Amino acid sequence: MNRVAFVKTADRLRGVAASIAGLGINPAKGKDVLIKPNFNTADLCPGSTHNDALAALIDELWKMGAKSISLGERSYPPTIRVMTEKGVIPLLQQRDVRIVNFDDLKESDWIEFKPKDSHWPHGFRIARPILETECLVSTCCLKTHQYGGIFTMSLKLHVGVVPTSRHGFNYMSELHGSPHQRKMIAEINAPFQPRLVVLDGIDAFVDGGPMSGKRARGDVFLASADRVAIDAVGVAMLKVLGGNAAIMNRRIFDQEQISRAVELGLGAASPSEIDLFPVDEESRQYCAVVQKMLHED
Repeated sequence: MNRVAFVKTADRLRGVAASIAGLGINPAKGKDVLIKPNFNTADLCPGSTHNDALAALIDELWKMGAKSISLGERSYPPTIRVMTEKGVIPLLQQRDVRIVNFDDLKESDWIEFKPKDSHWPHGFRIARPILETECLVSTCCLKTHQYGGIFTMSLKLHVGVVPTSRHGFNYMSELHGSPHQRKMIAEINAPFQPRLVVLDGIDAFVDGGPMSGKRARGDVFLASADRVAIDAVGVAMLKVLGGNAAIMNRRIFDQEQISRAVELGLGAASPSEIDLFPVDEESRQYCAVVQKMLHED
C-alpha cells in the first residue's frame, strides 16, 4: 500500500509538519536534499508555491537532519525573475538554501533520454541536478490546467525539469502541440524518483489554471512518496470541490497523466493500492469524503 497522509488544515506550518509526520518516513536524514517547487510563474498560490509553505518545508527538512538543502527550478519566464517577484531569494538565503537556477545549466547538464515507446518524437532532456541529488523533494499545488494538462500536481510539476527554447531546445513546443501531452507529462517522470512529495491544497483552482483560475478552499495538505497516489487523491479532492468538466466527467485512473504513469510503473495502479491516512481525528471525516470519491469514482 502506498500511503498518502491527509491533513485537514488552513495552517501551512501545521500542514507541512503533520503531513510529513503522517508518512512515518525520513528520507532527508543525512542527505543532500534538492527541493523542486512550483515556480512556473510568480502568481499567487495556487498559481505557485506559497512562500509560507516553502519556508515551513525547508525548516522541517532541516529538523529531519538534512545534510544540505538546495532548491532547483526552471520557470516559464526567466527563473531569476520569478524568484525575485515571489520574494523567495531572501527566504532561501536566511535558511542556508542554495539556489540551483536551471537557466544557468550548461547544455551538457541537460541529460538526454530516448525511451522506447515514448510519445516524445525525439526524446527529452532532464536537468542533471534532478537526476543526481540524493533526495529529491517535490512540492506542488492543487489545481486544474487549462492548456491541455487537465490538472497540475506532482507529475505535471516536473515539466519544470525539462529545458525550454531559451536553453536551446524545443521540447515545450513539442509538448504543448501534441495530442499526447498528458502521456508525455507522465513519461518525463520515469528517469527519477522523488523521495517525498508535499501538496498544498489549502487553496485550489477548480477551473482555469495553472497561473490563475476559479478558486476554491481545499483546506488540506497531502504528503506521499508516490507521485501517482498523491495525484489520484488530488484529483479526487478536485472532484469533491466541484472541478470542471474535464475533471468531473472522467474516472480518476482514466486520466491520461495517471494511466500512463501507471503503465510506466511510477506508482499505485488503482485506488486499492492507496492508503489514504488521516493524521488525526480532525482530519478523519474530511478524509472519508475524499476516500469515498477516490474509490467510488
